[in-house]
Amino acid sequence: MKTFLSTTWEKLSSSYWFVPTIMAFVATAFSFLTIHLDSIINAKWARAAGWLWAGGPEGARSVLSTIAGSTITVAGVVFSITIVALTLASSQFGPRLLRSFMNDRGTQIVLGVFVSTFLYCLLVLRTVRGVDAVTVVPFLSVTCGILFGVTSVGFLIYFIHHVPTSILAGTILGRVASELQSTIDRLYPDEFDAAREPAETDSSKRLPPRFDEEARPVTSKESGFIQAIGDDDLLKLAARENLVIRMRRRPGDFAAEESILAEIWPPDRMTDEVVEQLRAAYFFGWHRTPIQDIEFAIDQLVEVAVRALSPGINDPFTAMTCLEWLGATLIRVGGRRIPSPYRYDDEGELRLVADETDFDGIAAAALNQIRQYGAKSVGVMVLMLDVISRVAAKLPRAEDRATLLGHAQAIRDDAVVAAQNPRDRSDIEKAFELAQRALTEA
Repeated sequence: MKTFLSTTWEKLSSSYWFVPTIMAFVATAFSFLTIHLDSIINAKWARAAGWLWAGGPEGARSVLSTIAGSTITVAGVVFSITIVALTLASSQFGPRLLRSFMNDRGTQIVLGVFVSTFLYCLLVLRTVRGVDAVTVVPFLSVTCGILFGVTSVGFLIYFIHHVPTSILAGTILGRVASELQSTIDRLYPDEFDAAREPAETDSSKRLPPRFDEEARPVTSKESGFIQAIGDDDLLKLAARENLVIRMRRRPGDFAAEESILAEIWPPDRMTDEVVEQLRAAYFFGWHRTPIQDIEFAIDQLVEVAVRALSPGINDPFTAMTCLEWLGATLIRVGGRRIPSPYRYDDEGELRLVADETDFDGIAAAALNQIRQYGAKSVGVMVLMLDVISRVAAKLPRAEDRATLLGHAQAIRDDAVVAAQNPRDRSDIEKAFELAQRALTEA
C-alpha cells in the first residue's frame, strides 16, 4: 500500500491539473460559504462597515465580470508562457528534465490561483440580481472577489520573475540535485558506521541448494519501466507462503512483456495466486521516476553534462557544474549504509534477494558517460579528477575508494590519449597523482 501511495502521489504531484483542481474545489466551496454569509448579513450593516463592497447590482456585475474575464485570459497567457519555457528547457537541457518543470509547485499554484479566481467570480456573479422586484447584492462575496483579483495580480508579478529564473542552468541543476539528495535520504537513511556494520558471511548469503536449477521464473504481463517495487509486500508474501524470491529487475529497468521479473523457490509452492500477488508488487509506467530509482536523478545531471559537451552546444562550464553536484552525491552516498540485498523474516530465514544499486553502480552512472563524451575537454577531465580527490577524503569504505581509483585511471587514460598538448598531459597527470594519493591514503 505504501508503494502504491508513493507512485500515485508522484503521478499527481508532477501534473499541471492536480493542484489547480484542488484549488478550484476550494474556491467553489468558499463561494457557497460567502454567499450564505451574505444571506445572513444585513445590507445596511454591510454598507456601514466601510470595508465591504457598497455598490449596486450593476457595479457588482461589472466588477465580477471584469475580474473573471481578465483572470481567465491571464491564465491562458500563463499556460502559454509555461509551454514555451518547457520547450526551451527540453531543447537545451533534455526532455527528461521536463518532469522537474512539471513538478514545479510555484507554476501549479499560479495556475490554480487564476482558475480559482475565475471560478469564484463566476459563481458569485450568478447571485447578483437587480432587475427583479427584489435586489440582491452579495456585499461580502463581491469584496472577496476583489481580494482574489488583487491576489492574482501579486501572483502574476511572482510568475513573471519565476519563469526566467526557473530556466537558468544553475537553478535547474540545483533543483535536480536537491531531488537527488532527497532520494538518497529516503532510500539510504542510515549513516555508515563501521563498528556497527553487520558482517555477512558467505553462509548468510547462500541461496537454498539447487535454487538455480529448481527456481521457476515469474514473467511480466505488460511492458514499461518499473517505477517502484513493493519490497515489503514481497517479503510478507514469501514469509506467508514459505518461499524464497530472487528479484531479477530493479526500479528503473525496462521490462518487456514476458521478461523475467523474479524467481520463486520451491517450485511446488508457486500457485497462480502467488504469481498474481508478486506481479501486483511491480508498478509500471511509461517513464522512470525517482521514487526508488536513484540513478534516474543522476542520469538527469549526466544528460545535461553530456549535452553541454556536445559540439552543437559546447558549454563545458555547465558540465563542470554538473560534476560538482555529482561529487556531492558520491560523498552523500558514500557516508550512508547501503542496504543488504538479502532480506530475512522474523525467524531469520532468507526470504527475498533484491537487486540493489550499490556504490559501484552509482559511481559508474555518474562518471562513465561524462568521461566518454568529455575526454577531449581537458578542463572537464581535470575537474573530474579533482572531484574524485575531494570525494576520497569522505569515503569510509575501502571498496568505494577502490572503485573511484578505477574511474580515475580510466579518466587519466582517455584524457591523455585525447590531449594534443604536452602541457595538457602534464596537468592531467598531476591531477591523477593527487587523486591517486587521496584515494590510497584516505
